[in-house]
Amino acid sequence: MRGALDPRPDKILHSSDRSPSLGGIAICPPDTQQHASESPASSPFRRAAQVKLGAVTFPVSNGDAASQDQESCEVEIDGARRRIRFHDYERVYEVPGLYERLFRDELGARSPEVVCELLGEQLEAEGTDASKLRVLDLGAGNGMVGEELKRLGVGSVVGVDIIDGARDAAQRDRPEVYDDYLVADLSEPTPEEHARLARHEFNALVTVAALGFDDMPPRAFAVAHNLIPRGGWIAFNVKEEFVGDGDTTGFGAFLRRMVESGVIEPQARRLHRHRRSITGEPLHYVMVVATKLADVPLDWAEPPK
Repeated sequence: MRGALDPRPDKILHSSDRSPSLGGIAICPPDTQQHASESPASSPFRRAAQVKLGAVTFPVSNGDAASQDQESCEVEIDGARRRIRFHDYERVYEVPGLYERLFRDELGARSPEVVCELLGEQLEAEGTDASKLRVLDLGAGNGMVGEELKRLGVGSVVGVDIIDGARDAAQRDRPEVYDDYLVADLSEPTPEEHARLARHEFNALVTVAALGFDDMPPRAFAVAHNLIPRGGWIAFNVKEEFVGDGDTTGFGAFLRRMVESGVIEPQARRLHRHRRSITGEPLHYVMVVATKLADVPLDWAEPPK
């Protein structure tokens, strides 16, 4: 039986425990176990020819760490030095292998693996065959999450991203992963875009390291959520600070409302290290695997007036 929410105060971990609460749900502390996926893994999917990537240099800290969405580095690409801001995804995706080199190899990013692992654990616990899942991969990027979903054995994966370069990179580097890939702003999808997605009859939504900052507004997540039927799976992760009381992105209040109002029922939640910052500090994210119970009213996702 799927675990019910436990609203008792003595089951809630407090901020002093470094375990944030999402709608009164205790989040397990970060795992310290080594995962095989932390090391660069060989992919079963065909890659495009790689450009020559040389040394990566991170700026020397002067005591004022850059915010996560302003981090940058210099990297040698085919013999020329280029400065790359991490969230300038168009520039990152245009270079084959650069995203993996920066985030996975240099900074130890592991969210695609661990979120899909947690989803897999819940599927196994429920006796659900992964091959029956039709997944909407929201904020799909260059396909690293889709690749992990395929490794998990899901039946079909459709990617959505707002960036043309993301789709181009996924089709270049992982052409076997996606059954369809739509470039669209899901905060305001056209009727044609909405119909194209609805035809896939999704029963699961996965979004990894895409919520918050300026990458994706709550409304886009709400529209995607509403494409999933009642009883479907919702798996996501979000930066730890974004589910705290000091959140300014709007996601914390939005997600708590979804839980407290019975729109989703979390089945598993865990705090994990998303990656390291350029100064070596761990960046912790909360990952959640939930069951959808109802559509979310889109006006919940509007910024407060």
